[in-house]
Amino acid sequence: MKKYILLLAAAALSLSACDDLLDKTPKSKISPESYFRTATDLQLFTNPLYNNLLPKSIYSEQSDQYIAAIPSDLVRGGTNRIVPASGGGWTWTNLRRINTCLDYIPKQCQDSSAAKQYTALCKFFRAYFYFDKVQRFGDVPWVDHELGSENPLLYAPRDSRELVMANMIKDIDDAIAGLPSSYGSLNYRVTKWAALALKARFCLYEGTYRKYHGITIEGAKSNEYYLEQAYKAAEEIMNSGNFKLYTTGNPDLDYAVLFSEYDSYTGEYILAINFDNGTALYHNATAVAVMNSQGRISLTKKFVNCYLMKDGSRFTDKPGWQTMQFKEETTDRDPRLGQTIRIPGYARITTEGSNYKYSSTKQGIDATIPLTGYQMAKFVMPDNNVSQDKFDKSYNDLPIFRYGEVLLNYAEAKAELGTLTGSDWSNTIGALRRRAGITGGDLDNPPAIADPYLMEINPGITDPVLLEVRRERAVELAQEGFRYDDLMRWKYGDMLAEPYYGIYFPGVGVYDIDGDGTNDYYIYTGTKDKNVTATVSGELGKDIILSEGDKGYLRIHSNIVFNFDPERDYLYPIPINDRTLNRQLTQNPGWKDGLDF
Repeated sequence: MKKYILLLAAAALSLSACDDLLDKTPKSKISPESYFRTATDLQLFTNPLYNNLLPKSIYSEQSDQYIAAIPSDLVRGGTNRIVPASGGGWTWTNLRRINTCLDYIPKQCQDSSAAKQYTALCKFFRAYFYFDKVQRFGDVPWVDHELGSENPLLYAPRDSRELVMANMIKDIDDAIAGLPSSYGSLNYRVTKWAALALKARFCLYEGTYRKYHGITIEGAKSNEYYLEQAYKAAEEIMNSGNFKLYTTGNPDLDYAVLFSEYDSYTGEYILAINFDNGTALYHNATAVAVMNSQGRISLTKKFVNCYLMKDGSRFTDKPGWQTMQFKEETTDRDPRLGQTIRIPGYARITTEGSNYKYSSTKQGIDATIPLTGYQMAKFVMPDNNVSQDKFDKSYNDLPIFRYGEVLLNYAEAKAELGTLTGSDWSNTIGALRRRAGITGGDLDNPPAIADPYLMEINPGITDPVLLEVRRERAVELAQEGFRYDDLMRWKYGDMLAEPYYGIYFPGVGVYDIDGDGTNDYYIYTGTKDKNVTATVSGELGKDIILSEGDKGYLRIHSNIVFNFDPERDYLYPIPINDRTLNRQLTQNPGWKDGLDF
């Protein structure tokens, strides 16, 4: 299962050599004219695209759901975001690699099967590459051939997002037609199903972005067209029978195992990144959750409120929910809550051979880690590897596309179109909730009455079906890197500038919030009592800020001004150096770079 890593390592060693042979006249026998001939050539040349383009730290994203000790510039906004001199996502090296391969394959490749497969792979990655560019910048230049240093297209203006999206759909359709359905039991390489998952993802994004931002382009496809493309791509995956939600019939464990297991479960993971201890390929998710030196990323109260009760009823319908303390508010909730954060009685996953279960050792909240009191648990490795609980030593696989997201994309696209049926609901939202262990509520039919709390946190939306789909998306995909982009496409960027809250405290006192016998918080006024010990001690109003002064929710970053400019911040700025070199590149609205061409 790990052999693909060895290929990646070999490709990394050859990367600089390949770049050199593309940019220089070769003095040896290796040249573009003698390369790109075999499946091995094409595999080695395209392997770096997996490493260069696929995200490897989805667990560290910040948004209105997750906040860190040092908020990101994207979240803080205002003057923390400036026009960079270079970089900022406006990089095109990987596109050159993709286009070079596409240009040489038909001229050089002697293996028709390999030519078909790697042409399709390159088109998948070109669509993936451009999706990121459209999300960041809107209109961008479309380039589909390798450009020499004298090519005038290097200085071309930006193309409309409609042209780019039309070409992305053409690319992804070609990828779907040309990619294999599988590579045996491996899910570390792009397949037809990964291409369909990408199409569903970017078409849902584009359809909703145009809808909520009121974008109309003369002669362009409607937002309904993109939403239809989204659900049809997702539907093809669903009808294939090749994927399913991971379940062993133990909903109190299954969701946690899905993200903790060493090797990704191929039944639900459509495409994953393969991390491996033996070849020292690591990420940092466990350390982020268990060390207070790794950013202290933690959930917000707003997000925790969204989790239903285990019986399917709404937490925010319970009397007194606003003032419930941690132990009470986490009792009898959607089991995914206790597999996303530490709740009372928390234990880490452990393994016995290939079997995953909870350790017999209970672990309380480490209050020095979560700013909000809600400590992350998702993506934490089994405790058999506690020696790996340090910076950048996690090696459980991470998802790029999984079946759970496909179901949500299908449901949201159809809900936006107003065509989600009872059967659709049962097969998507209902299926996810059944896997999670929610035992009540209507799992087979969409709701008829809107949740007031969801309407409050989704301004302008009154459709009960769409509200519940959004709830489910937030809960199921927590910490998987989707929330910031969701806010952008729904035109909810101003939520980043709202206050950030944590758990509730009724006032000064000593609190063992999880009931494990250890005092977690000591909130005092005046002089601190030296006889009181707690993990975190702080003076009320100075070290610990509560939302109502003498009581309320932990107020996070009360001394930081968050600012989201709706006229500017939905798109990134184009770097100064690039606009200086290419004066046909217009700057995105609201961004001032001092250049006036």
